Amino acid sequence: MSKGKRAIRLLAVAAVLTAVILGAGYYIRSTYTVRTVYVEGNVHYTEDEIKKIVMDGLLGDNSLYLSLKYRNKGIEGIPFVDVMDVSVLAPDTIKITVYEKMLTGYVKYLDTYMYFDKDGYVVESSSVRTAGVPQITGLEFDYIVLGEALPVENPDVFDSILNITKLLKKYDLTSEKIYFSKSGDITVYFNEVKVALGNDTATLEDKLMLLPELLPSLAGKCGTLQMLTYDENGGKYTFKPE
Repeated sequence: MSKGKRAIRLLAVAAVLTAVILGAGYYIRSTYTVRTVYVEGNVHYTEDEIKKIVMDGLLGDNSLYLSLKYRNKGIEGIPFVDVMDVSVLAPDTIKITVYEKMLTGYVKYLDTYMYFDKDGYVVESSSVRTAGVPQITGLEFDYIVLGEALPVENPDVFDSILNITKLLKKYDLTSEKIYFSKSGDITVYFNEVKVALGNDTATLEDKLMLLPELLPSLAGKCGTLQMLTYDENGGKYTFKPE
């Protein structure tokens, strides 16, 4: 075979290989480009923020690449998130499941928001306040270590914190701050209205279930709603303006 024919054959083979590679690339690109993304479990991050974290990089919108990148592993190291799992539902569809850390409340320490879980362990620190998580005041401690429990005198207070935050959620109540006194008295803040609930845990839920009806009439006011004792006869409580 002459050199000319050999060169032509090599060029033909190269052209075919190039066409195959380009065709395969086009097929993979057009078939496995992610067009639909489902995000569930997110509270502290928006869907767009979650997508940006997961689909980062040059091939971040390719489901084939994502399936290999996150096979048998999730994404860790994201503030307020335990792990994020990525599932490929179809060549053009993925689902991102977010498992967030269970935050019961936060305390302010050295101009930083220190978030803790139901057992009082500090799980996250941030310079930005997270909406929906109440500030807990009245706790006394000399130091805070991330990953360790808040060094309070009475750790049982965390059971009380968990109990009241669960009840607030149950009755669709959002409080930005909850105060616990040394004697166990609880005061819950709703904007400029303080609700003094006392320390009787047996009637705590009975009092809180009345607030969805009582608070609207106090909108725009500043003062304290006295609910130290439970009134079984219709909920007649005193509001003291400030």
